[in-house]
Amino acid sequence: MSAAPTPPGSRPPGQARGDRLRRENARLERTIARKAARRAQSLRAGRHSVWFGIGMFGLVGWAVAVPTVAGIALGVWLDRRFPEGPSWALTGLVCGVLLGSFNAWWWVRRTGIQNGAPPEPPETEEDA
Repeated sequence: MSAAPTPPGSRPPGQARGDRLRRENARLERTIARKAARRAQSLRAGRHSVWFGIGMFGLVGWAVAVPTVAGIALGVWLDRRFPEGPSWALTGLVCGVLLGSFNAWWWVRRTGIQNGAPPEPPETEEDA
């Protein structure tokens, strides 16, 4: 048995869904291209929003705080385990601060915001 014929001017359901997906994909591609162009222009101009600054401030803070607290916790545990000898809590504090400072330096360098120089825009497929 054959299926009922479709009325003239209408499309089968699968074809209509495919057209809708193509339109949605095209709209998504235009949105992504527009946002990528805006980001590249902002990176070239070296402008950053207030939110970027707040985010970087938080990132650097956590990058130092977490290793410092972890170093202190490890030092306190070692002090309880080995009571004689040097203060492991102070050693953990110093090591944590050093590690955290290196970590913060690495994140700031990775974003390219040192000496006021804007970071290079990321390379896209079109640039390659």
